[in-house]
Amino acid sequence: MDKAERTELAVDFVGGRVGYRLRSNDARSHALLKATGVSGGRALRVVDATAGLGRDSFLLASMGATVTMIERSPAVYALLAEGLQTARATSAELAAIVSRMTLIHGDARALLPGIAADVVLVDPMHPERKKTALVKQEMRLLRQLVGADPDVAELMQAALASHCKRVVLKWPLRADPMPGLRKPSWQFAGKTVRYDVFAIAPAGGEPVEPAANDAAISP
Repeated sequence: MDKAERTELAVDFVGGRVGYRLRSNDARSHALLKATGVSGGRALRVVDATAGLGRDSFLLASMGATVTMIERSPAVYALLAEGLQTARATSAELAAIVSRMTLIHGDARALLPGIAADVVLVDPMHPERKKTALVKQEMRLLRQLVGADPDVAELMQAALASHCKRVVLKWPLRADPMPGLRKPSWQFAGKTVRYDVFAIAPAGGEPVEPAANDAAISP
C-alpha cells in the first residue's frame, strides 16, 4: 500500500500500517485519540465526516468507539465497503472492530443534522504541498480520484452546528488556520498533522474540557 510503485488505491484493514498499528501499542498514544477523547475505557460515538481510506475510523473503532463513516465519493465508498467485508471475514478480532463501524454514502453537510454523536471528525483533502515529492503516492491517487474539497468551510460549519460535544479538524501541522473558523479550544500535534479541537458548549453550559491526561497544547 505504501510502496511508490503502487498504481491502485485499496482500503486495507488487515495488513499494512493499519495492521501494524493494531498489533502494536503505538495506537494508544496516537494524537487522534487524545483529540477525540476516545480511549479503551471511554467509548464514544464518533462521526467521521470525511471517511477517506478509513484508517482513522478503524483506529477509533479498535479503541472501542462506535464510528459512523460518511463518504460521498462513490468510488471510495465502494473501496471502503470492500475493505470492511474483507476484515469481517478475516478474523473474529477484526470482525468485532468493524462491527462498530457503519458506512454511509452521502454528503456529510446534509447528513450531520440528523446524527447525534459525541465527536465529529473532519479530515478534508489538505492543501497541496509545495514540495510535492513529500506527498505519498497513495494520497496523490486519492486526490486524483476525489479532487479537492472546495466546500470544506461549509462542512465545518455543519459539523459545528451538529449534535455533538466536540469537532476535530485534522489539518497539516504547519498550515495556516482554515479561513473563517473561530480559534480552536485546544490542539494536539502529530508528526505531520495537527488536530484542532472545537469544544461545543451544551445549551446553557460550558464547553467540555479535555480529560486530565489529554495533554493538549495551546492553539
